[in-house]
Amino acid sequence: QVQLVESGGGLVQPGGSLRLSCAASGFTLDNYDIGWFRQAPGKEREGVSCITSNGNRRDADSVKGRFTISRDNAKKTVYLQMVSLKPEDTAVYYCAAVRSHDSYCWVVPGPYHYWGQGTQVTVSS
Repeated sequence: QVQLVESGGGLVQPGGSLRLSCAASGFTLDNYDIGWFRQAPGKEREGVSCITSNGNRRDADSVKGRFTISRDNAKKTVYLQMVSLKPEDTAVYYCAAVRSHDSYCWVVPGPYHYWGQGTQVTVSS
């Protein structure tokens, strides 16, 4: 059974940092691209970052220079390190997986087949 479980969310002050984790089970993570997405109340789900099976990365313009996606296939976990957080980063964050096909990954939700349940990130003073 394919499962993705996010963790690491919470309440943080503006300018603070958080590291989200996405633990994968039920499939071979090495063969999959992973994306991080977020959805704020009343807004559509948007792409944040993605990483291919061989480590190529893409980031949304809104998080470039602040968020870093990484993966540890041995631990079957993908991370999202977030620094310099802003109130507008407040959202439920989701990780998602799709089988790798190319040397680039998608920072849009459509191509992804498997989704986690999300973890809340709140940036507020």
